[in-house]
Amino acid sequence: MCGVAQHRRPQRRRDQPFPVESLEDELIRRLYQEFGSALLGHAMRLTGHDRQWAEDIVQETLLRAWRNAEKLERDPVMLRSWLFTVARRLVIDDRRKRSVRPKEFELTPSDETPGRDEADSTLSAIVIAEAMNGLTEEHREAILETYLRDRTVSEAAAALGVPPGTVKSRVYYALRALRRALQERG
Repeated sequence: MCGVAQHRRPQRRRDQPFPVESLEDELIRRLYQEFGSALLGHAMRLTGHDRQWAEDIVQETLLRAWRNAEKLERDPVMLRSWLFTVARRLVIDDRRKRSVRPKEFELTPSDETPGRDEADSTLSAIVIAEAMNGLTEEHREAILETYLRDRTVSEAAAALGVPPGTVKSRVYYALRALRRALQERG
């Protein structure tokens, strides 16, 4: 073979045992075999037939089962119930996260502004900073925590030491005031 190494799969000798799978790994494999398709169907219904989201839910559900393998009830009816409940709660949590955050859109090349230079960016930053300075301290902190530090309402509430509802209302009124201030500035 003229200096070219041949690549072969290593052969297992007959006296070598197969690799031992951990009990948790075996449990997850069996859970997927037994409940995977039903769990995916359940997740599809919960996600409005968004297959990618449903597959993510199934994967996260099985990951949680793996993490809690030693605590899980081995009765198939109880396991199915536990898996479906975890999946439902994951979807609810995802929906709550999505409702708190503004909807994200991807820009297409036609949406992008052509060739903004540094002067435009600097001017915009100055105008926004002036508008922010016109806000009350509480409103400014709420905007800073949620938008500039990219925190959820709950995280911002914890950082500011106020209830989440207070953060929501402060952000709402701060954005209204900013919009008004920026419209006045043109």
